[in-house]
Amino acid sequence: MTPALTRWRLLLGAAAESACGGLSGDSLASEAALDWLYGRDAGEAQREQMPREGGSGPSSLSVPEWINEVHRLFPKETIERLERDAVERYGIVELVTDPKVLERIEPNPALLEAVMRTHHLMNPEVLALARQLVARVVRELMDKLAREIRQASAGTLNRRRRTRHANARNFDAQATLRANLKHYDPQRRQLGIQRALFATRSRRQIDRWQLLIVVDQSGSMVPSVIHAAVTAACLHGLPGVKSHLIAFDTNVVDFTDRIDDPVECLMRVQLGGGTDIGGALAYAAQRIDAPRRAIVVLISDFFEGGPPQRLIGLTRDLVAQGTRVLGLAALDDKAEPAYDRELAKRLVEVGAEVGAMTPGQLATWIGEKLRG
Repeated sequence: MTPALTRWRLLLGAAAESACGGLSGDSLASEAALDWLYGRDAGEAQREQMPREGGSGPSSLSVPEWINEVHRLFPKETIERLERDAVERYGIVELVTDPKVLERIEPNPALLEAVMRTHHLMNPEVLALARQLVARVVRELMDKLAREIRQASAGTLNRRRRTRHANARNFDAQATLRANLKHYDPQRRQLGIQRALFATRSRRQIDRWQLLIVVDQSGSMVPSVIHAAVTAACLHGLPGVKSHLIAFDTNVVDFTDRIDDPVECLMRVQLGGGTDIGGALAYAAQRIDAPRRAIVVLISDFFEGGPPQRLIGLTRDLVAQGTRVLGLAALDDKAEPAYDRELAKRLVEVGAEVGAMTPGQLATWIGEKLRG
């Protein structure tokens, strides 16, 4: 059987055996591993009418056995997809509560979300392994976001000052074109660049700014909680910026004293419960030192459990005193929120900005506000 035909056979399952032929060896083991996971889909007509059968392959795998088989049989990209589907689509929490599985699993944001939802079920041994997984995912997210934050917080080009630091960000295209016009070849219609010019970047003084990230820790907001903690940790290092990280449900938990340790923050988050957005915003407002030099980023789906008038009134008061208020219905890589649009509209009417952003977009937005 050719590799292409084998892939089709694995995709279609036992229903295609008469057309594609049978499987053997690793191909048969691959089908058993796929069937262990996707055979749970009772809604697919083919699988309802003709259950996938792997021939003489194992009829059942434990979670650790399945993980080992997946890592042996498939490339990394496929492994990550299978593990993500196991957690997100089928709710197989053993992936993050079984120590044998945690030792083998490929860390990714979906598994981090699963750890946050189940860490209260973990014994100390499993919790220690889960913390290592969280740390690896957070480190990858921070490395990615840190580059975007450095770009967003960089100053503007100062074309009156030249620099020997030649890099793409400092390249002064206008000055380079002007300096090399004498090298233009009209016959070839080409401009020869004999000398590239680079400008320094001037930084406006960024001081006395406060950034308060207030994030809803209800179960539906898990991706946003993760990115809020990572974003707060990255922004904490910006010069002249005092950052706060505040999580809430019906109670408020201030993580500001641990803002530089997003792993610890995430492992302490208690998901679920009700939602009192107004109470959290009131807490944040009390911590503002200079209203005109403060930014409040409120991350929530805006399904308010408390009186909405309190939230609207607090937002109006913050805006009136010069504080910038940004409401985010989602802070994650997809930025596809489900939220109370009516309440969000009322917040916009009193002066807040409301939307959904990726962490990189938030970093750019904050950088623009800090530079004025």
